[in-house]
Amino acid sequence: MEEWGTRLAGDRVLLDRGSTAERVADILRERITEGVFKPGTRLSEESLREALGISRNTLREAFRLLAHEGLLEHQLNRGVFVRLLTSADIRDLYAIRRILECGALRDLDAVPAPSLDGLRTAIETADEAASRGDWSAVGTANMRFHQAIADLAGSRRVAETVRALLAELRLVFLVVADPRALHEPYVAGNRALYELLAVGDVRAAEEALRRYLADAETQLLGAYAAAARG
Repeated sequence: MEEWGTRLAGDRVLLDRGSTAERVADILRERITEGVFKPGTRLSEESLREALGISRNTLREAFRLLAHEGLLEHQLNRGVFVRLLTSADIRDLYAIRRILECGALRDLDAVPAPSLDGLRTAIETADEAASRGDWSAVGTANMRFHQAIADLAGSRRVAETVRALLAELRLVFLVVADPRALHEPYVAGNRALYELLAVGDVRAAEEALRRYLADAETQLLGAYAAAARG
């Protein structure tokens, strides 16, 4: 508790007198996806309020926002916890990802150059992180790659929805024991998708993405089940 209390105390600089519950939620969301608060962790209102220097009402509103996103859950007479997802949650997340990410490619004739730059940057970031064995950072770069795919839809609502889905999916990654085995295959997978998009073969990229997501779902379900048994 002292470790994350010190970490959150440093986040006070992100909050000013006009701070809102949304900004508190942003900080907590970031700390959850970093693994500072792991799935199943109970969040202490008193400790968080003291660390961040915020009111009870502000914190509870931030909790409400993150619960709506699927990152937190209120348990009666127990408090607020970081969600521990189920296999059914994983299947549902991938079903929605297929609809939104593949849909983002479906109506494209070509990918704009700035978007290709964003995809390439995510791939290069993953390569660099893999070279130093930072598999959590590889996972983060993978999320940025898929966010960039979703952004091709040109829809704020699609972008926001996928951002929330990816944050929720990160809860699963935090439970899996071997992050390298989880993330390494998709470094090459993302590059293959990028190369199809770079040459303008959007239809092939859409089909490859559909297979990619199906394979990722199967792998993640297996890894999650193994983590639950272990």
